[in-house]
Amino acid sequence: MNAGVARPAQPPVNDFTEAIYALWDKLANYPIGDGDEALEHLLCSLCSIFGAHNALWSVVVRLPSPASGDALNGWRPRFVRLLRPLPPIAASVQEQFDTLWSPSVDLSQILAVSGEEPFRTQLLFEALPPEWFDGPHYRRHYLAIGHADSMSMRCAINDDVRVHLFIFRSTEAPRFSSADKNPFGLALRGLRWFYRQQLLSHGLLIANAPLTAMERRVLLGLLDGKAEKAVAAILGQSPNTTHIHVKSIYAKFGVHNRAALTSLWLGRLPEAGLSNID
Repeated sequence: MNAGVARPAQPPVNDFTEAIYALWDKLANYPIGDGDEALEHLLCSLCSIFGAHNALWSVVVRLPSPASGDALNGWRPRFVRLLRPLPPIAASVQEQFDTLWSPSVDLSQILAVSGEEPFRTQLLFEALPPEWFDGPHYRRHYLAIGHADSMSMRCAINDDVRVHLFIFRSTEAPRFSSADKNPFGLALRGLRWFYRQQLLSHGLLIANAPLTAMERRVLLGLLDGKAEKAVAAILGQSPNTTHIHVKSIYAKFGVHNRAALTSLWLGRLPEAGLSNID
């Protein structure tokens, strides 16, 4: 635990503010086709600003018909991205993912999805009771992999889709506090547009089915304004193969041409979300 560890002086509020403004400006300048790089920049920047050593981004969706008594009320992760996927940490995340489909759901997992707030930030030591930190989940999925504390954000994109983001501090670092939580919320609350772009690029917001890895690469090429032949050349495939992927993308998004597809990034998105997810 972190009792007795001297906490370094917090940067003045203006220092946080300038770093947050710089983050927003940088994210706004990324081309649509560089969504992966933009997400990595977001996670890296948050770690730098708030003194964290790793970060996790997750898209969580609500199943249409959760089992009776489901402790998570149907919420399950659909896409997870670790900033630094070191083997022990990746193994821990996979183990937790697998546990979500079993009766052995941890209190921290239940609390992560409870409530209906459109936007929420939490400190680990604020959200969980003291006895939890003496239990197996904290020992296995925090201390054993070098984490001692976390700060999290949850943003509801619609009734069925949420974005969760966690940043972690090591066992040598002081705990997160309200001096971190407030600017953390400020940094992330204004990025709903960015979360929607990320979800769209994975086909996880309004598509009839998630995109395959190749379909996503084709989609990002289209959104960058490249012709199908140019996308095919970049991906090293025949124009016919690329066209098949394009037709599949259009079908999944329920559109008939590139203009309609592009408008999803420029206009208001439907709120139906993933109501047909299986």
